[in-house]
Amino acid sequence: MSEFDTVLVVDFGAQYAQLIARRIREARVYSEIVPHTITAAELSARRPAGIILSGGPASVHVEGAPRLDAEIFGLDLPVLGICYGAQLVAQQLGGEVAHTGKGEYGRTALEVAAGVHSALFNDLPLRQDVWMSHFDSIQRVPAGFQVTAWTPEIPIAALEHPERRLYGVQFHPEVMHTERGQELLEHFLFDVAGCRPTWTMASIIDTQVEAIRAQVGDEKVICGLSGGVDSAVAAALVHKAIGDQLTCVFVDTGLMRAGEAEQVEDTFRRQFNVELVHAKVADRFLGALNDVIDPERKRKIIGETFIRVFEEVAADFSDARFLVQGTLYPDIIESGTKDAAKIKSHHNVGGLPEDMQFELVEPLRALFKDEVRVMGEQLGLPEDIVWRQPFPGPGLAVRIVGTVTPERVEILRAADAIVTEEIKRAGLYRELWQSFAVLPAVRTVGVMGDERTYAYPIVIRAVTSDDAMTADWARLPYDVLERLSSRLINEVPGVNRVALDITSKPPGTIEWE
Repeated sequence: MSEFDTVLVVDFGAQYAQLIARRIREARVYSEIVPHTITAAELSARRPAGIILSGGPASVHVEGAPRLDAEIFGLDLPVLGICYGAQLVAQQLGGEVAHTGKGEYGRTALEVAAGVHSALFNDLPLRQDVWMSHFDSIQRVPAGFQVTAWTPEIPIAALEHPERRLYGVQFHPEVMHTERGQELLEHFLFDVAGCRPTWTMASIIDTQVEAIRAQVGDEKVICGLSGGVDSAVAAALVHKAIGDQLTCVFVDTGLMRAGEAEQVEDTFRRQFNVELVHAKVADRFLGALNDVIDPERKRKIIGETFIRVFEEVAADFSDARFLVQGTLYPDIIESGTKDAAKIKSHHNVGGLPEDMQFELVEPLRALFKDEVRVMGEQLGLPEDIVWRQPFPGPGLAVRIVGTVTPERVEILRAADAIVTEEIKRAGLYRELWQSFAVLPAVRTVGVMGDERTYAYPIVIRAVTSDDAMTADWARLPYDVLERLSSRLINEVPGVNRVALDITSKPPGTIEWE
């Protein structure tokens, strides 16, 4: 018997398919995401304990709308459909889904059927708040199914066929706004699918170590280190797997935070005794970005330049064929997948050149940031690396709106250091997902020392989040904002105004570019 059970999340194009998988993993059950094109034979070969069908942006009535291989319903596996997934369960098994003109969005009051035993709603309140996001509605359940919940607007918000272990919920139990959503998911995992809560971070590390060894064999490997937690954890994990076969490369782009290079060298060269190459190529990156304004072009230029530097370094180390990257799932989903719209290209995903010679090693690509931090702690990385706030791979280039010049980089680097210092001084650093400075492509008029100034504003961006897929702007205390404004204007030459970004994600993104 396997050490842990697997639940497969079938992705119908939802931005939050990975969030479902994450909630499953939080219950210490292993999960993987598979495309909706998977066949019954392919799915059965993976021997899952259960299947969850994600939501999706399409209507089941649209021509070409994604469907599930109907034979999957005959595999005698527990199935839970969420939103679009629930509609597919109803429609493909003989029920009816219709346009009613009564879609639901946001927080909604759910009423659970009284007197009906439901494995999903067992011991949960008969009235609870859930999060809805749908336009179509299930109007009639298939034969053998029963309705277990409804809302004031729709008569069927949950359905199930307990004998066949088929379930559907119109709402989203994976989001925090559904107050008992995690409990509902755990009822499916443990009471319906019979999963064991045995998947732990230690098992993740062991699995990835085996996968890395199997992938690279005895060949040489290089790893791109940026100073952030993602690449640091990836490097530590690969070093655990293959030891001296790994050479880390810190590419000093000239677009890093203050003190970045020193911290990287101290951690990996001195503490971990890892072979480290410090490539000082700031002029090369800044030259490639000269007069480039479009953020997508910035990301692609930076991604390609990174690869060219790595290729040159690899040539000095027996032509290493493998490149380690700290790619996470939000990088993948935001850069665009087959079923998810592209939000922006990440330099280490959509920005990679087509003629790249490396084979990528990406041991973190299925994980969220909080999971990566836990892994970093277990691998023995220092706290100031593990809990460092996320920093974009392209560095300060995507926090400088418009042209990237040495002068503008130095202004932003100094401003960003002050933001970090003051946020730490206020004891907020660990509470915030990210807090940083942005340099817009405008100048503003000001008065300093009775003289007119014409200088840059600095925008402060601070957000709270669990996974970077959604984020809310942080309500920073007024005294912190006051200190930030005073220090930024008085200590950073070229700055005469400070503003605060109070946009959530969505509709904005966390970074400005």
